[in-house]
Amino acid sequence: MGAIRLRTAIPGPRSQALHARRERAVPQGLSHATPLYVAKADGALVEDVDGNVLIDLAGGIGCLNVGHRNPTVTLAIHQQVDRFLHTCAQVTPYEDYIALAETMNRITPGEFPKKTLFVNTGAEAVENAVKIARAHTKRPAIACFEDAFHGRTLLGLALTSKTHPYKAGFEPFPSDVYRIPYAYCFRCSYGKTYPQCNVHCGTQAFEAFFRRHVAQETVAAIIVEPVLGEGGFVVPPTEFFADLRTICDKHGIVLIADEVQTGFARTGAMFACQRFGLVPDILITAKSLGGGLPLAAVTGKAEIMDAGCPGGLGGTFAGNPVSCAAGLAVIRAIEKEDLSNRAEQLGEGFKRRARQWQQRWPIIGEVRGLGGMCAIELADPGTRKPAAEETKQITRYCYEHGVVALSAGSFSNVVRLLMPLVITDAQFEEALDVLEGAIAATAGAKPEAVQAVHS
Repeated sequence: MGAIRLRTAIPGPRSQALHARRERAVPQGLSHATPLYVAKADGALVEDVDGNVLIDLAGGIGCLNVGHRNPTVTLAIHQQVDRFLHTCAQVTPYEDYIALAETMNRITPGEFPKKTLFVNTGAEAVENAVKIARAHTKRPAIACFEDAFHGRTLLGLALTSKTHPYKAGFEPFPSDVYRIPYAYCFRCSYGKTYPQCNVHCGTQAFEAFFRRHVAQETVAAIIVEPVLGEGGFVVPPTEFFADLRTICDKHGIVLIADEVQTGFARTGAMFACQRFGLVPDILITAKSLGGGLPLAAVTGKAEIMDAGCPGGLGGTFAGNPVSCAAGLAVIRAIEKEDLSNRAEQLGEGFKRRARQWQQRWPIIGEVRGLGGMCAIELADPGTRKPAAEETKQITRYCYEHGVVALSAGSFSNVVRLLMPLVITDAQFEEALDVLEGAIAATAGAKPEAVQAVHS
């Protein structure tokens, strides 16, 4: 696959036929961001059943940092398939589970003994991290943040902030979950303007939180995304995490970092925590760990991870041997291809162009990101009212012109980039050209105005 090629209108007739079948067979609660049905994919390109080739800025929602069908990963998968598919790690274990655990213990932040548990999904990893923290501390309460996303299981939804479409209608949720504002500086919960604000707002908020909402001695864990994922790719000040680490140490609270979306080179480091100098007690990963296969990990201090009794953790398919083989290959590919550095290059390239767009189109309220985890937030330039409808128009324009892009944010007004980090410079520039055209069309700019940006 080379440059994008649109052979039919989008969606084409075959995609439309599959969509009609889907409507009859699949519940409406399983939504989809585009009307396209994929036939094959390679690197940063996907081809639909009608022969349209598109540049992928979604990456399976951040699962394909090493790209579609990465050769190192697919080779490892094929080799493992030829040996065995499943035995259950709790019945007859296998070496790759141990090897991948050793690797995760090595590459995650913190110079202390660690242990790793493998499960299937990010939400399952969140649930197990909470279980482990409660078993270790003998405390019930969990603190989380506004604008967070931690999965669609019932406990995951209790920790997740966004009501629609995630939480509405699925109540009640597990109790003893308490929420505090995130350091979302563009929409500060304290009415301040960054950087003139007090960047230690998190410390002050938690002291009040412990007095007014939940006693600190009952809190087992605080769970936090180093960069908000579904919440809009919000990057907090570094001081926020230094203060959070101090609070947890002071009160004996387990600090859980949810790196499901930020992990594996996405932010310009293997883990986003490393960009902030944060060493959590437990680190949760998933998505790109499996290179396209279901795999998630809970990695933490050995004495915390050992809190559960034998048999208290696990699952029939948890740490599947094919997924573990893929995980080992993913980490090899990231290190060999220096994808952390590539993420930084891509992010700088995006922000350079996006800041030009921001000067031209005031609907772009903020350009932000860390490494290759980048986004633009769209809002009314006078009131900062979220521009959700315009965001929807932009993502639709993108896929109709050969680029798969996703929205995000509690107000559905953020366009985010989760492209495979193996995307070529030419593919990335072509995708940004389409995104620029989408913004221009939505903001009402004339076509010649778009061309002027490049001249």
